[in-house]
Amino acid sequence: MVKLIIVDDDPIARGILEKLINNYFSEKYIIAAICESVDTAIIAIELFDPKLVFLDIQMPDKNGFELLKEVQKITFDVVFTTSHTDYALNAIKISALDYLIKPINLIDLNDAFKKFENKYNQLDKQIKLLKIFENLDNGSSDFNRIALPTENGFELIKLSSILYCEASSSYCRVICLDGRIIILSKTLKHIEQILPLKIFQRIHKSYLVNLNYVSRFTKTNVLEIELTNGEKLPVSIRKKEEFMNAINRKTIV
Repeated sequence: MVKLIIVDDDPIARGILEKLINNYFSEKYIIAAICESVDTAIIAIELFDPKLVFLDIQMPDKNGFELLKEVQKITFDVVFTTSHTDYALNAIKISALDYLIKPINLIDLNDAFKKFENKYNQLDKQIKLLKIFENLDNGSSDFNRIALPTENGFELIKLSSILYCEASSSYCRVICLDGRIIILSKTLKHIEQILPLKIFQRIHKSYLVNLNYVSRFTKTNVLEIELTNGEKLPVSIRKKEEFMNAINRKTIV
């Protein structure tokens, strides 16, 4: 359930929005608080940590824009609600998720929720943002982390903890040094694109390995590598040259 907060000084407008959400969107969204002022809304935001705030712009003491200036940390999306179209430009400038004109109707509200859901379903974009963890390296790969997409969200793990990745239909399995297996909601090809090439190398259509844990490469009867844990993985003929080049240029860290 996605927690949201309604901020509006008009009791009629609050009631209309509350009724629409409860009647048509209660399976996905829950109203954590209904506030009639900026000050009470700030308290509610800190208390409930909502993902979405329906925010009236024009209110008696402080307007909606002032709320965004005063809140300590913005971890939510904003849908502005107002009776005045002349506020639209300012709303756009602060990158609001949407802008609804009161009285709010079901069609416009549904469109706003679709925008919110589309934003949070675009895992690729979130992965690119969360890859900042990969760059937070203090000189040792042991502290290098990355966010990997699972069915329930993301799992942040150290790159150095990944032994190899294995294709599994439309999913991918990440095998870790400690024996843990993480099931990802993306294909191996996708995971290959977000892992650093200097560390991870595709050796087969089904395998992507951490070069730091390759202990032996055999090319006699079959092409295969042996990892530091003793596990053996096949190397395809098509990937042989790429793998050998990667090993030759790799400085193990």
